[in-house]
Amino acid sequence: MRARRLRLGLYADEQELARVRSLVEDAVGSRRARILGGTVAITVDDGLDFLAEQWAVEHPGRSSGSRQQVTMDVSLGCSLRTWRAIRKAVLTALCPEGSGPHICRVPWTVG
Repeated sequence: MRARRLRLGLYADEQELARVRSLVEDAVGSRRARILGGTVAITVDDGLDFLAEQWAVEHPGRSSGSRQQVTMDVSLGCSLRTWRAIRKAVLTALCPEGSGPHICRVPWTVG
């Protein structure tokens, strides 16, 4: 077992961040892995500007409220196979509609 990183870029408020944290914990808890540590940082990374733009396009006329561009970086102790399964489970939970056109509850990207 070695340390592996799961990094997500999100455009979320505190409530949605808590939901995404829970999704990660659920994905990890159902497999032979453990969370070694993690951070959620408010970013000013221009590379995540497209998430705010995605929100505006998908929710015309709605306020983004307290949503901010954040990076969630979680360190996991697991095998590569388990890391891939966790990553897939988290992404599926973030986007349960699949790859077809739809509106994301939380605009996201994975790094």
